[in-house]
Amino acid sequence: MARTFITNARGMAIGALSRQTGVKVETIRYYERIGVLEPPGRTPAGRRNYDPAQARRLAFVRRARQLGFSLGEVRELLALAAPGRRDCGAVGRVAGRQLDAVRDRIRDLRRLEAILAKTVARCRAGRVGDCAVLDMLENPGRG
Repeated sequence: MARTFITNARGMAIGALSRQTGVKVETIRYYERIGVLEPPGRTPAGRRNYDPAQARRLAFVRRARQLGFSLGEVRELLALAAPGRRDCGAVGRVAGRQLDAVRDRIRDLRRLEAILAKTVARCRAGRVGDCAVLDMLENPGRG
């Protein structure tokens, strides 16, 4: 579902930014502290005041994190997304590393699925007091 950013001439408060982007307030503050999101302007009362460009940047970061990119990779992608820096080859290399990591996790999950399926099947066929799952957890080399 696409989100729209509703702002007024004064900008957007952190709570509104959080609701609009789906990023928790604490995470927004953290991104500011580590420099992933530039600190916003402030109202005369000292409240954060985000502009539409900051909301778009935060949405970019959120989408990248949902795809599994590390914060270091997000920084790299943000730098590559800057005007005059767009380098599809470099972006492809970053994304390719993430794709390799996802494929590795899928392979690991398939191995885990096979082990669990085998163990659960043994539980169904087992006797009371003989639990293959507990046995596997207590004796990992026997799973």
